[in-house]
Amino acid sequence: MDIVIAGAGIGGLALALLLHQRGIACRVYESAQELRPLGVGINLLPHAVNELEQLGLLDALARRAIPTSALHYYNKFGQPIWREPRGLAAGYPLPQFSIHRGEFQMLLADTVRARLGPDAIVTGMALESADQDGGQARAHLRRRADGALHTVTGDAVVGADGIHSALRRQLHPSGDEPRFSGRMLWRAVTEAPPYLDGCTMFMAGHQDQKFVCYPISEPLRQAGRSLINWIAELAVPGAALPATDWNRRVDASVFAGRFADWRWDWIDIPAIIDGAQAIYEFPLVDRDPLPRWTRGRLTLLGDAAHPMYPIGSNGSAQAILDARCLADWLAQTRQGKVRALETALLEYEAERLPRTAGIVLRNRLNGPEQVMQMAEERAPQGFADIADVIDEQELHAIALRYKQLAGFDPAALRRPAGETP
Repeated sequence: MDIVIAGAGIGGLALALLLHQRGIACRVYESAQELRPLGVGINLLPHAVNELEQLGLLDALARRAIPTSALHYYNKFGQPIWREPRGLAAGYPLPQFSIHRGEFQMLLADTVRARLGPDAIVTGMALESADQDGGQARAHLRRRADGALHTVTGDAVVGADGIHSALRRQLHPSGDEPRFSGRMLWRAVTEAPPYLDGCTMFMAGHQDQKFVCYPISEPLRQAGRSLINWIAELAVPGAALPATDWNRRVDASVFAGRFADWRWDWIDIPAIIDGAQAIYEFPLVDRDPLPRWTRGRLTLLGDAAHPMYPIGSNGSAQAILDARCLADWLAQTRQGKVRALETALLEYEAERLPRTAGIVLRNRLNGPEQVMQMAEERAPQGFADIADVIDEQELHAIALRYKQLAGFDPAALRRPAGETP
Protein backbone atom coordinates (compact mmCIF):
# COMPACT_ATOMS: atom_id res chain seq x y z
CA MET A 1 0.00 0.00 0.00
CA ASP A 2 1.24 3.47 -0.89
CA ILE A 3 -0.60 6.66 0.13
CA VAL A 4 -0.25 10.12 -1.41
CA ILE A 5 -0.69 12.91 1.15
CA ALA A 6 -1.28 16.47 -0.08
CA GLY A 7 -0.22 18.96 2.59
CA ALA A 8 2.59 19.02 5.14
CA GLY A 9 0.64 20.67 7.91
CA ILE A 10 0.02 19.07 11.28
CA GLY A 11 -2.57 16.61 9.96
CA GLY A 12 -0.61 15.50 6.92
CA LEU A 13 2.65 15.02 8.83
CA ALA A 14 0.93 13.18 11.68
CA LEU A 15 -0.69 10.88 9.14
CA ALA A 16 2.69 10.14 7.55
CA LEU A 17 4.15 9.12 10.92
CA LEU A 18 1.13 7.02 11.87
CA LEU A 19 1.11 5.23 8.50
CA HIS A 20 4.82 4.53 8.77
CA GLN A 21 4.29 3.14 12.26
CA ARG A 22 1.76 0.70 10.75
CA GLY A 23 4.06 -0.36 7.91
CA ILE A 24 2.27 1.63 5.21
CA ALA A 25 4.30 3.59 2.66
CA CYS A 26 3.47 7.21 1.90
CA ARG A 27 4.86 10.46 0.62
CA VAL A 28 3.85 14.01 1.52
CA TYR A 29 3.58 16.77 -1.10
CA GLU A 30 3.61 20.36 0.13
CA SER A 31 2.86 23.51 -1.89
CA ALA A 32 5.33 25.76 -0.01
CA GLN A 33 8.82 25.90 -1.50
CA GLU A 34 10.28 25.17 1.92
CA LEU A 35 8.93 24.37 5.34
CA ARG A 36 9.59 27.16 7.81
CA PRO A 37 8.43 27.62 11.43
CA LEU A 38 5.58 30.03 10.69
CA GLY A 39 2.47 30.88 12.64
CA VAL A 40 1.66 31.53 16.28
CA GLY A 41 0.68 29.32 19.20
CA ILE A 42 -1.53 26.23 19.37
CA ASN A 43 -2.74 23.96 22.14
CA LEU A 44 -2.34 20.19 22.09
CA LEU A 45 -5.06 18.70 24.26
CA PRO A 46 -4.48 15.42 26.12
CA HIS A 47 -6.27 13.26 23.54
CA ALA A 48 -3.91 14.57 20.83
CA VAL A 49 -0.90 14.23 23.14
CA ASN A 50 -1.93 10.59 23.64
CA GLU A 51 -1.43 9.95 19.91
CA LEU A 52 1.87 11.85 19.89
CA GLU A 53 3.06 9.83 22.88
CA GLN A 54 2.33 6.66 20.89
CA LEU A 55 4.67 8.06 18.24
CA GLY A 56 7.45 8.57 20.79
CA LEU A 57 7.29 12.38 20.67
CA LEU A 58 6.38 13.14 24.29
CA ASP A 59 9.91 13.93 25.48
CA ALA A 60 10.61 16.17 22.48
CA LEU A 61 7.38 18.05 23.11
CA ALA A 62 8.11 18.41 26.83
CA ARG A 63 11.45 20.06 26.06
CA ARG A 64 9.80 22.68 23.85
CA ALA A 65 6.22 23.22 25.01
CA ILE A 66 4.57 24.64 28.10
CA PRO A 67 2.69 22.02 30.14
CA THR A 68 -0.58 23.92 30.52
CA SER A 69 -1.65 23.84 34.18
CA ALA A 70 -5.00 25.66 34.11
CA LEU A 71 -7.60 27.43 31.99
CA HIS A 72 -9.25 30.58 33.36
CA TYR A 73 -12.20 32.58 32.02
CA TYR A 74 -12.71 36.24 33.00
CA ASN A 75 -15.18 38.96 32.10
CA LYS A 76 -14.14 42.26 30.51
CA PHE A 77 -13.28 43.65 33.95
CA GLY A 78 -10.88 40.83 34.78
CA GLN A 79 -13.29 39.22 37.24
CA PRO A 80 -13.04 35.41 37.34
CA ILE A 81 -15.91 33.40 35.86
CA TRP A 82 -14.57 29.84 35.77
CA ARG A 83 -11.24 28.22 36.51
CA GLU A 84 -10.27 24.62 35.93
CA PRO A 85 -7.02 22.66 36.06
CA ARG A 86 -5.74 21.21 32.80
CA GLY A 87 -3.48 18.35 31.78
CA LEU A 88 -1.63 16.57 34.57
CA ALA A 89 -3.02 19.03 37.13
CA ALA A 90 -6.54 17.86 36.18
CA GLY A 91 -5.68 14.20 36.67
CA TYR A 92 -5.18 13.33 33.01
CA PRO A 93 -2.56 10.66 32.33
CA LEU A 94 -0.81 13.00 29.87
CA PRO A 95 -0.11 16.75 29.75
CA GLN A 96 -1.80 19.43 27.74
CA PHE A 97 0.83 21.37 25.84
CA SER A 98 0.99 24.91 24.45
CA ILE A 99 3.60 25.38 21.73
CA HIS A 100 4.47 27.56 18.76
CA ARG A 101 2.70 26.04 15.76
CA GLY A 102 5.74 26.41 13.51
CA GLU A 103 8.03 24.77 16.03
CA PHE A 104 5.62 21.84 16.37
CA GLN A 105 5.27 21.51 12.60
CA MET A 106 9.06 21.44 12.21
CA LEU A 107 9.33 18.78 14.92
CA LEU A 108 6.87 16.62 12.97
CA ALA A 109 8.62 17.30 9.65
CA ASP A 110 12.07 16.47 11.04
CA THR A 111 10.66 13.25 12.51
CA VAL A 112 9.05 12.30 9.19
CA ARG A 113 12.34 12.79 7.35
CA ALA A 114 14.30 10.90 10.00
CA ARG A 115 11.94 7.89 9.98
CA LEU A 116 10.66 7.78 6.40
CA GLY A 117 13.72 9.18 4.63
CA PRO A 118 14.90 12.60 3.42
CA ASP A 119 12.65 12.45 0.34
CA ALA A 120 9.46 11.68 2.26
CA ILE A 121 8.35 15.34 2.03
CA VAL A 122 8.39 16.93 -1.42
CA THR A 123 8.06 20.71 -1.24
CA GLY A 124 7.01 23.19 -3.91
CA MET A 125 4.32 20.84 -5.23
CA ALA A 126 0.72 22.10 -5.01
CA LEU A 127 -2.20 19.73 -5.48
CA GLU A 128 -4.50 20.82 -8.31
CA SER A 129 -6.75 17.79 -8.72
CA ALA A 130 -6.98 14.04 -8.27
CA ASP A 131 -8.64 11.15 -10.05
CA GLN A 132 -8.81 7.37 -9.92
CA ASP A 133 -9.33 4.23 -11.98
CA GLY A 134 -8.18 0.64 -12.11
CA GLY A 135 -7.62 0.37 -8.37
CA GLN A 136 -5.29 3.39 -8.25
CA ALA A 137 -5.54 7.07 -7.37
CA ARG A 138 -3.59 9.87 -9.03
CA ALA A 139 -2.67 13.30 -7.70
CA HIS A 140 -1.93 16.05 -10.23
CA LEU A 141 0.53 18.52 -8.74
CA ARG A 142 1.81 21.87 -10.02
CA ARG A 143 5.51 22.48 -9.37
CA ARG A 144 5.96 26.00 -8.05
CA ALA A 145 9.45 26.44 -9.44
CA ASP A 146 8.54 26.18 -13.13
CA GLY A 147 4.78 25.63 -13.34
CA ALA A 148 5.16 22.09 -14.68
CA LEU A 149 2.37 19.61 -13.96
CA HIS A 150 3.36 16.28 -12.43
CA THR A 151 1.23 13.23 -11.70
CA VAL A 152 1.95 10.81 -8.87
CA THR A 153 0.12 7.54 -8.30
CA GLY A 154 -0.81 5.68 -5.13
CA ASP A 155 -3.49 3.51 -3.62
CA ALA A 156 -5.25 6.59 -2.22
CA VAL A 157 -4.92 10.38 -2.21
CA VAL A 158 -5.53 12.22 1.06
CA GLY A 159 -6.24 15.94 0.86
CA ALA A 160 -4.71 17.45 3.98
CA ASP A 161 -4.28 20.76 2.19
CA GLY A 162 -6.05 23.12 4.57
CA ILE A 163 -9.10 25.37 4.53
CA HIS A 164 -8.53 26.27 0.85
CA SER A 165 -8.18 22.58 -0.10
CA ALA A 166 -8.03 21.87 -3.83
CA LEU A 167 -9.36 18.35 -3.29
CA ARG A 168 -12.31 19.61 -1.23
CA ARG A 169 -13.10 22.11 -3.99
CA GLN A 170 -13.00 19.29 -6.55
CA LEU A 171 -15.27 17.02 -4.49
CA HIS A 172 -17.67 19.86 -3.61
CA PRO A 173 -17.40 22.47 -6.37
CA SER A 174 -20.45 24.52 -5.34
CA GLY A 175 -22.30 25.54 -2.19
CA ASP A 176 -19.22 25.34 0.01
CA GLU A 177 -18.20 28.94 0.54
CA PRO A 178 -16.37 30.08 3.70
CA ARG A 179 -18.71 31.34 6.41
CA PHE A 180 -17.52 34.62 7.91
CA SER A 181 -18.55 35.16 11.52
CA GLY A 182 -18.36 38.94 11.34
CA ARG A 183 -15.44 38.87 13.77
CA MET A 184 -11.73 39.48 13.20
CA LEU A 185 -8.74 38.02 15.02
CA TRP A 186 -5.38 39.67 15.59
CA ARG A 187 -2.68 37.20 16.57
CA ALA A 188 0.91 37.62 17.74
CA VAL A 189 3.53 36.50 20.24
CA THR A 190 5.19 38.72 22.83
CA GLU A 191 8.13 38.03 25.12
CA ALA A 192 7.25 39.34 28.59
CA PRO A 193 7.47 38.52 32.29
CA PRO A 194 5.39 35.47 33.25
CA TYR A 195 1.86 36.00 34.55
CA LEU A 196 0.12 33.89 37.21
CA ASP A 197 2.06 30.57 37.48
CA GLY A 198 3.69 30.90 34.03
CA CYS A 199 1.68 27.93 32.67
CA THR A 200 -1.92 29.17 32.64
CA MET A 201 -4.10 29.89 29.63
CA PHE A 202 -6.80 32.52 30.04
CA MET A 203 -9.61 34.11 28.08
CA ALA A 204 -11.30 37.38 28.95
CA GLY A 205 -14.27 39.33 27.62
CA HIS A 206 -17.23 37.99 25.60
CA GLN A 207 -18.03 36.89 22.06
CA ASP A 208 -17.75 40.39 20.51
CA GLN A 209 -14.63 41.49 22.41
CA LYS A 210 -12.23 38.85 23.64
CA PHE A 211 -8.58 38.39 24.54
CA VAL A 212 -6.91 34.96 24.70
CA CYS A 213 -3.45 34.49 26.15
CA TYR A 214 -1.10 31.59 26.92
CA PRO A 215 2.66 30.95 27.15
CA ILE A 216 4.26 28.64 24.56
CA SER A 217 8.00 28.23 25.31
CA GLU A 218 9.33 25.94 28.01
CA PRO A 219 13.01 26.96 27.48
CA LEU A 220 12.09 30.63 28.00
CA ARG A 221 10.04 29.74 31.09
CA GLN A 222 13.06 27.96 32.52
CA ALA A 223 14.98 31.20 31.99
CA GLY A 224 12.40 33.17 33.98
CA ARG A 225 10.65 34.76 30.99
CA SER A 226 7.55 33.96 28.97
CA LEU A 227 6.84 33.80 25.24
CA ILE A 228 3.15 34.67 25.24
CA ASN A 229 0.84 33.77 22.40
CA TRP A 230 -2.17 36.08 22.29
CA ILE A 231 -5.31 36.63 20.23
CA ALA A 232 -7.47 39.76 20.27
CA GLU A 233 -10.93 39.33 18.79
CA LEU A 234 -13.56 41.94 17.91
CA ALA A 235 -16.90 41.99 16.13
CA VAL A 236 -16.64 44.12 12.98
CA PRO A 237 -20.22 44.95 11.96
CA GLY A 238 -20.66 45.43 8.24
CA ALA A 239 -17.23 44.11 7.32
CA ALA A 240 -16.99 41.74 4.37
CA LEU A 241 -14.84 38.63 4.22
CA PRO A 242 -11.49 39.60 2.66
CA ALA A 243 -11.18 38.11 -0.83
CA THR A 244 -7.47 37.41 -0.37
CA ASP A 245 -4.67 37.87 2.16
CA TRP A 246 -6.25 36.21 5.18
CA ASN A 247 -3.00 36.53 7.09
CA ARG A 248 -1.85 40.09 6.60
CA ARG A 249 0.39 42.06 8.90
CA VAL A 250 -1.29 45.06 10.54
CA ASP A 251 -0.51 47.74 13.09
CA ALA A 252 -1.86 47.43 16.62
CA SER A 253 -3.72 50.71 16.22
CA VAL A 254 -6.34 48.84 14.18
CA PHE A 255 -7.77 47.25 17.34
CA ALA A 256 -5.70 48.05 20.44
CA GLY A 257 -7.82 50.99 21.56
CA ARG A 258 -10.66 48.65 22.50
CA PHE A 259 -8.37 46.97 25.06
CA ALA A 260 -6.66 50.11 26.37
CA ASP A 261 -8.05 49.80 29.92
CA TRP A 262 -7.64 46.01 30.26
CA ARG A 263 -5.00 46.32 32.97
CA TRP A 264 -5.52 44.15 36.02
CA ASP A 265 -3.39 43.37 39.03
CA TRP A 266 -2.07 40.14 37.47
CA ILE A 267 -1.60 41.16 33.82
CA ASP A 268 -1.25 44.27 31.62
CA ILE A 269 -2.90 43.44 28.29
CA PRO A 270 -2.03 46.76 26.55
CA ALA A 271 1.63 46.09 27.38
CA ILE A 272 1.35 42.58 25.93
CA ILE A 273 -0.07 44.04 22.70
CA ASP A 274 2.58 46.78 22.56
CA GLY A 275 5.37 44.21 22.98
CA ALA A 276 4.58 42.22 19.83
CA GLN A 277 7.07 42.44 16.98
CA ALA A 278 4.50 41.50 14.31
CA ILE A 279 0.70 41.26 14.44
CA TYR A 280 -1.34 39.33 11.88
CA GLU A 281 -5.02 39.72 11.06
CA PHE A 282 -7.31 36.76 10.35
CA PRO A 283 -11.04 36.65 9.63
CA LEU A 284 -12.87 34.21 11.91
CA VAL A 285 -14.23 31.74 9.36
CA ASP A 286 -15.26 28.14 8.99
CA ARG A 287 -17.23 26.11 6.45
CA ASP A 288 -20.45 24.15 6.81
CA PRO A 289 -19.98 20.45 7.59
CA LEU A 290 -19.85 18.36 4.43
CA PRO A 291 -22.19 15.46 3.66
CA ARG A 292 -19.19 13.36 2.65
CA TRP A 293 -15.38 13.51 2.63
CA THR A 294 -14.66 10.47 0.51
CA ARG A 295 -15.10 9.47 -3.11
CA GLY A 296 -13.63 6.09 -3.90
CA ARG A 297 -9.90 6.34 -3.18
CA LEU A 298 -9.92 10.08 -2.48
CA THR A 299 -10.58 11.56 0.97
CA LEU A 300 -10.05 14.64 3.14
CA LEU A 301 -8.40 15.22 6.53
CA GLY A 302 -7.98 18.03 9.05
CA ASP A 303 -8.91 21.58 8.02
CA ALA A 304 -9.60 20.38 4.48
CA ALA A 305 -12.38 18.20 5.90
CA HIS A 306 -13.69 20.31 8.79
CA PRO A 307 -12.36 23.86 9.16
CA MET A 308 -13.62 25.20 12.47
CA TYR A 309 -13.39 28.31 14.59
CA PRO A 310 -10.31 28.28 16.85
CA ILE A 311 -12.49 27.77 19.91
CA GLY A 312 -11.88 25.07 22.48
CA SER A 313 -8.24 24.62 21.41
CA ASN A 314 -9.34 21.82 19.15
CA GLY A 315 -8.37 22.26 15.48
CA SER A 316 -4.93 20.67 15.60
CA ALA A 317 -6.15 17.94 17.95
CA GLN A 318 -8.94 16.91 15.60
CA ALA A 319 -6.51 16.73 12.65
CA ILE A 320 -4.28 14.39 14.67
CA LEU A 321 -7.28 12.24 15.64
CA ASP A 322 -8.33 12.11 11.98
CA ALA A 323 -4.85 10.90 11.09
CA ARG A 324 -4.85 8.12 13.67
CA CYS A 325 -8.32 6.95 12.69
CA LEU A 326 -7.46 6.90 8.98
CA ALA A 327 -4.17 5.11 9.61
CA ASP A 328 -5.96 2.47 11.67
CA TRP A 329 -8.55 1.75 8.97
CA LEU A 330 -5.90 1.57 6.25
CA ALA A 331 -3.91 -0.83 8.42
CA GLN A 332 -6.98 -3.05 8.71
CA THR A 333 -7.19 -3.11 4.92
CA ARG A 334 -3.54 -4.06 4.65
CA GLN A 335 -4.09 -6.86 7.18
CA GLY A 336 -7.09 -8.18 5.26
CA LYS A 337 -9.59 -7.29 8.00
CA VAL A 338 -11.35 -4.84 5.67
CA ARG A 339 -11.88 -6.17 2.17
CA ALA A 340 -11.50 -2.98 0.12
CA LEU A 341 -9.52 0.21 0.59
CA GLU A 342 -12.56 2.20 -0.50
CA THR A 343 -14.49 0.64 2.38
CA ALA A 344 -11.75 1.61 4.84
CA LEU A 345 -11.97 5.24 3.71
CA LEU A 346 -15.74 5.20 4.18
CA GLU A 347 -15.33 3.69 7.65
CA TYR A 348 -12.92 6.51 8.51
CA GLU A 349 -15.44 9.05 7.24
CA ALA A 350 -18.29 7.43 9.16
CA GLU A 351 -16.29 7.57 12.38
CA ARG A 352 -14.85 11.05 12.12
CA LEU A 353 -17.30 13.15 10.06
CA PRO A 354 -20.19 13.22 12.57
CA ARG A 355 -17.91 13.96 15.52
CA THR A 356 -16.08 16.82 13.83
CA ALA A 357 -19.32 18.23 12.40
CA GLY A 358 -20.63 18.46 15.95
CA ILE A 359 -17.53 20.37 17.03
CA VAL A 360 -17.81 22.80 14.09
CA LEU A 361 -21.41 23.57 15.05
CA ARG A 362 -20.73 23.76 18.79
CA ASN A 363 -17.82 26.15 18.14
CA ARG A 364 -20.28 28.48 16.39
CA LEU A 365 -22.06 28.63 19.75
CA ASN A 366 -18.71 29.56 21.34
CA GLY A 367 -18.05 26.08 22.72
CA PRO A 368 -16.91 26.24 26.35
CA GLU A 369 -16.26 29.97 25.95
CA GLN A 370 -20.01 30.58 26.14
CA VAL A 371 -19.55 31.06 29.89
CA MET A 372 -18.04 34.48 29.14
CA GLN A 373 -21.04 35.46 27.00
CA MET A 374 -23.41 34.28 29.74
CA ALA A 375 -21.61 36.49 32.26
CA GLU A 376 -21.75 39.45 29.85
CA GLU A 377 -25.47 39.04 29.22
CA ARG A 378 -26.44 38.45 32.86
CA ALA A 379 -24.05 40.93 34.50
CA PRO A 380 -22.76 43.46 31.92
CA GLN A 381 -21.54 45.79 34.69
CA GLY A 382 -19.63 43.05 36.45
CA PHE A 383 -20.30 41.12 39.65
CA ALA A 384 -19.02 40.63 43.17
CA ASP A 385 -19.32 36.84 43.00
CA ILE A 386 -19.90 34.76 39.87
CA ALA A 387 -22.10 32.43 41.95
CA ASP A 388 -24.67 35.23 42.03
CA VAL A 389 -24.74 35.18 38.20
CA ILE A 390 -24.14 31.59 37.07
CA ASP A 391 -24.49 28.48 39.19
CA GLU A 392 -21.25 26.50 39.54
CA GLN A 393 -22.99 23.31 38.39
CA GLU A 394 -24.00 25.07 35.17
CA LEU A 395 -20.41 26.16 34.57
CA HIS A 396 -19.11 22.67 35.24
CA ALA A 397 -21.70 21.12 32.90
CA ILE A 398 -20.73 23.42 30.02
CA ALA A 399 -17.05 22.55 30.41
CA LEU A 400 -17.70 18.80 30.65
CA ARG A 401 -20.13 18.75 27.71
CA TYR A 402 -17.52 20.20 25.38
CA LYS A 403 -14.83 17.81 26.61
CA GLN A 404 -17.14 14.89 25.92
CA LEU A 405 -18.03 16.17 22.45
CA ALA A 406 -14.39 16.73 21.52
CA GLY A 407 -13.20 13.45 23.02
CA PHE A 408 -10.98 14.65 25.85
CA ASP A 409 -13.10 14.16 28.93
CA PRO A 410 -11.13 12.22 31.57
CA ALA A 411 -13.20 9.04 31.01
CA ALA A 412 -12.22 8.93 27.34
CA LEU A 413 -8.53 9.33 28.13
CA ARG A 414 -8.67 6.40 30.54
CA ARG A 415 -9.53 4.02 27.68
CA PRO A 416 -6.70 1.81 26.39
CA ALA A 417 -4.18 3.65 24.22
CA GLY A 418 -5.25 3.74 20.58
CA GLU A 419 -8.93 3.00 21.26
CA THR A 420 -11.22 5.57 19.69
CA PRO A 421 -12.67 8.05 22.22
